[in-house]
This record gives sequence, structure tokens and C-alpha cells, in this order.
Amino acid sequence: MKKISIIFAVTFSLLLNSAFAISPQKPVLVKLPFAFSDIGRTPMENTPVLFDSRLLIVSNYRPGLGHAKGKDAYLYIDDLQTGKQVAKFGQGHSFVTAYVNGNELNVFALEFTDFGQIMNSTGIDRITTTDLKEWKTEKVILPEGAEHLFNSSVCRDESGYVMAYESDKPVQFCFKFARSKDLSKWEKLPELAFTGEKHEYSACPMIRYFKPYYYVIYVHDLLAGHNGWTSFLTRSKDLQNWELSPFNPILEATSGEGKNNSDTDILEYDGKTYLYYATGDQETWGTVRVAQYDGSEKAFFEGHFPKNQTFKKVSAK
Repeated sequence: MKKISIIFAVTFSLLLNSAFAISPQKPVLVKLPFAFSDIGRTPMENTPVLFDSRLLIVSNYRPGLGHAKGKDAYLYIDDLQTGKQVAKFGQGHSFVTAYVNGNELNVFALEFTDFGQIMNSTGIDRITTTDLKEWKTEKVILPEGAEHLFNSSVCRDESGYVMAYESDKPVQFCFKFARSKDLSKWEKLPELAFTGEKHEYSACPMIRYFKPYYYVIYVHDLLAGHNGWTSFLTRSKDLQNWELSPFNPILEATSGEGKNNSDTDILEYDGKTYLYYATGDQETWGTVRVAQYDGSEKAFFEGHFPKNQTFKKVSAK
């Protein structure tokens, strides 16, 4: 009888472990109970950074929604601990992102004249500073033909730097890639364009690298059974062959957030990871909120791809 009990206990334990093995838990994101109140100055795109020992958020002001004019748009930086604006620069730019390289703050943003339906733009600029006072600007990514560019994001890997940038060609919207050794001169990877599983709307890429994977959070179009625009996560070892997280969408609008959770950016601080994201309806209103993960960025991304699992494949070729 004792032997039978032991066998039963071992069998039950194996079955229990097996059940948990095939039912991995999604990393927990807790949406913090506040929003940025100044929604006129925070229309969606932003990047939180730790620069010169200060917690900052780099944002853009783009009045007029679909009728915005470049002459009215600009970039600005707020101190996240005091709430005060510490810099205003980059007139005529929008779709901002930022990357800290030592004592240099690199801001990438699209220069445009008329937002509208055509989005007349001259391309993505790199704007740099070491003191938040003096700024240098150079053009780094140009549109090709009838192409229009939008959001971008930069990370570092063993070979230098990688940029994911949003385009409306060949799919409205998708994201492409470029490489650089110095953050100044960029070489596009013209054979690659991420267009999702079924060549669908895949916008607002935010890229990070934790060897051996590149991770991108991006905005997925309206999805049956879900509330509006949601955020998806994908990973790749080579920028060509991608895997989709089985937990997609990783971020979705809840009560009070309208029908949009988009334009994510991420900050690791004091052992926790913070996702800044836009809510609203992508037309008439929006603000920025924050979700917290109790762990590192690396753990956050890896946790969305459980071990010993198979994933949906996507090719960017």
C-alpha cells in the first residue's frame, strides 16, 4: 500500500509539473493609477531616459492633430522628478525617440511640414546634446520615392547600433531597419520590412537587444475580440526571422483608456521596468500612462517567450 501511495504521489507530481510547463504565466504588468495631465503637450510619442543622473522624458508637441503644421511643432524634455521642463528644441519635428550614449543624449525625430494625409517630411534627423542647451542636427534617414516615415527607435548590439523605423511602404504601416557604427551614418537594410503575420498594420516599433535576441514592441491593427489598437511583442536573432510572443497582445486598453494602447517606450530603473504608452482613440484625444513590471527589462522580454515553447513565425524578408 505504501509503495502504491509513493507511485501515486510521484505520478501526481509529474502531472502537476507538466501542467504548469504547458501553461506558462504571462509577465505581470501593473498599470499605475495616473496619467500625464498635460495631454496637449504629450500627443503620444515619448521616451523616458536616465541622462546625467537625471530621470527625464523626451516628448513632442504637435498641435492640430491631422492638420498639424511643422512650424507649430517642437520637441521638449521634462524632468520626471520635478515635473519641470528642462529643454525645448527641434522646431518642425515630431515622432520623437531618444538614446543615451555616455554623456551624449541622442534624439531622433521626423522633420515635417504638413502632417495631414500626405505627411510631407524630409526624413528622420538625429539631434544631439551633452548639456541640454546646445544642440546639433543632422539628417540620418531619408524617405524613398513616395514613402513616408514616422516613428523610430534605436538600440545597441555587438556590431554597433540598430534602428527600427516606421514606413508606409510596402504596407501602411510597417517597420524597416538600419545599422550604424557611430549613430551618425546609417545604412538601411533594404531587403527587410516587418509587415506582421499577414502583411498587416504594424506600427510604432520600439527595439531592444539582449543577446542573442532583438525584441520589438509594436502596435497591431484592430483585432477581433480585443479593444482597438494593441501592443504586440516579437523577437529575432537576425532581424529577418521573427517569432511572436504567445502572450500577444501584451498591452490592451482597459476602462478609461479609450481604444488604444500604443507608442510604447521602456525604462529600467531601480530594478523595475516601466512601459510608457499612449491611450485614447488616435483621433480626438490621448494621454500617456505607465505600466510597471517588477523586474529587469531583460527578464520582462524573456518572460514573454517561455522556454520549450514553439512560436508563430514571421519573415521580414
